[in-house]
Amino acid sequence: MSDAREAEELAGSLLDSIRLFIAAARTARPQGELSASEIAALINIRRAVETTSGALARVAGISPQAMGATIAALEARGLIERTKDTVDGRRILLRLTEAGAEVMDARRDARAAAIARELTTRFDADELATLRAAAPLLARLAEGL
Repeated sequence: MSDAREAEELAGSLLDSIRLFIAAARTARPQGELSASEIAALINIRRAVETTSGALARVAGISPQAMGATIAALEARGLIERTKDTVDGRRILLRLTEAGAEVMDARRDARAAAIARELTTRFDADELATLRAAAPLLARLAEGL
């Protein structure tokens, strides 16, 4: 079998496994929890440190009007704030508030705790070592895409 064919098979297997992992990691949202679009916006704002509503809309592949509704909801909850760009006073920049950062940290910590429970109850030491070695490789793969 060729290296290219083996790489294609591995890619398919990784995609299937990662999809299952992501689906399992997503739990039902409690009442009042953030929507998927709100979470995505917060993730992108955190990653950029500060950004514009238009930039978020482009990344999400939605209209600026749809992003405006998401931004308004996040601002109403006190999770983001708008500030004027010091270079171009016409531009409005979005930043996470301390409350927004806390919400993002709490969501990540809760999911990490659930994953840690599974790791400690269903995997042996050799399997954990394999997963530990695979984590940075998966991150490097994602960066290349």
